[in-house]
Amino acid sequence: MQRRHFITGCACCGLLARASTLLAASQGPLPARLQQPEPGSDEGGLWSLLTREEERLKRSRFLLRDPALNAYVSGLACRLGGEHCPDIRVYLVRSPFFNASMAPNGMLQVWTGLLLRMDNEAQLAAVLGHEIGHYVCRHSLEQLRDAKSRTALGQFLGMALGAAGVGAAGSLAQLALLAGMFAYSREHEREADRIGQELVADAGYPPIEAAKVWQQLVAELKAEAEWSGDAGSRSIFFASHPDPEERSQAMASRAATMNGDTGDAATAAYARQIHGHRRQWFEDELRRRKTGETIALFERLLRQSDDGETRFFLGEAYRLRAADGDGARALGEYAAAESRSACPPEMFRSRGMLQRQAGDTAAASASFRHYLSLRPAAEDAEMIRSYLHEGL
Repeated sequence: MQRRHFITGCACCGLLARASTLLAASQGPLPARLQQPEPGSDEGGLWSLLTREEERLKRSRFLLRDPALNAYVSGLACRLGGEHCPDIRVYLVRSPFFNASMAPNGMLQVWTGLLLRMDNEAQLAAVLGHEIGHYVCRHSLEQLRDAKSRTALGQFLGMALGAAGVGAAGSLAQLALLAGMFAYSREHEREADRIGQELVADAGYPPIEAAKVWQQLVAELKAEAEWSGDAGSRSIFFASHPDPEERSQAMASRAATMNGDTGDAATAAYARQIHGHRRQWFEDELRRRKTGETIALFERLLRQSDDGETRFFLGEAYRLRAADGDGARALGEYAAAESRSACPPEMFRSRGMLQRQAGDTAAASASFRHYLSLRPAAEDAEMIRSYLHEGL
């Protein structure tokens, strides 16, 4: 019997508790629930520091405070964690980068750039299961025990957690530093991969989806390298997760010995959960200015759902890149967006801008007027009206 059927709609606490009990009864990959360390021990000191940082994280302006989505992701982590469920606390952080991390005290951060890149619930479960694997095996503690003093450890945590979105946003350099500081050994990564994939299979999802997560990320990095020459090794996530291609192949081989691609990946259910956030996450993704990765991502998302919103944002990626031929590519995507559902009104503004730049004043005027008819109170409405008044 597939255990995730017990907790469809995981906002209900009683149902979550029931699912946790059922999981614990037959939990295979995970050890027994961890005990909080003694306050006077080195590990206890680490937990105390992390608890204070977690309180700061709760007040961060970067947290995504959507009760339904938080309940959904927390419920999934709870199902995977089994008897560890009461110790896992999920925080959704608005950041366009692909990342997730779990601290030794059970504080699990999931960034929105990761949520945008998941094709289905099974893939999200694979990432969460991987982080839970690090947690139950105490991999973070093994790495942090190299700290020579409580003071040095406090400075380390303050810098690392601050870069992760606690308090200030943190620069890209700090984010990269964070990833390097929490880097795990190859043995740790392989162990977490195995545990995560076993949790996925035990929950009734297709274990092959764990391998697909890495395949998708590799495709993005290769697209960026082809466009800009920027090496994928500088990715924040891959700074602490080496050899993605090798790991994807290993997980694909392991999946073949499990139940392969059988099971429900819960694609539609996942799409419903994140639907209301896609527009914001698309905008955040464009601001990353990693056009090769962004275009590869949007093209992959279109293979799942060819809607007007995704077509528009793919066109925006081309327009903002502005390489040879990108103007025509953007106009082509805008035309496709117009013929599909969920086309944003902003498409007509962006199309008008390109037409204005090309000197096609009649077409630009028509696009701008259509935009104003749909969004008469838009923040840039007066600017668009001035274009029309001045004859473009």
